[in-house]
Formats: sequence, structure tokens, C-alpha cells
Amino acid sequence: MGFKWIDVQEIAIELDEAYPDTDPMRISFPDLYQKVMDLPGFDDHPSHCGEKILEAIQMAWIDEKD
Repeated sequence: MGFKWIDVQEIAIELDEAYPDTDPMRISFPDLYQKVMDLPGFDDHPSHCGEKILEAIQMAWIDEKD
């Protein structure tokens, strides 16, 4: 079973592994949204995401980089 939008920490880890050269502090929400949708193992409906979820993913990704 894949992960969902609410799996913020797991998404952040996957993003950090998939896009090591991407600065999460400089990514736009549309780009972040697409990168999450493109992750292998991601299995959630596109409309289940909102700005608060993207903010949480971005912050977790920033923390993962540190």
C-alpha cells in the first residue's frame, strides 16, 4: 500500500532522496505538488491536498535537509 498526503514525514524523506539537489526553501507549491504526485509509492487522490498539507511537507523536507 502506498503513502498518502497525510504521511508528511515519509513524503519529505522520499523527496529528499529523489531530489537531493532541490532546495525545499525555494520550491513553489505547484512544483512541490507535482514532485509528490510523481513519487513512486505515492497513492492518494490529487484533490486531497491543500496549501496546509504542502506547507507541512515543505517544512518537513527542510528539516530533513538539516
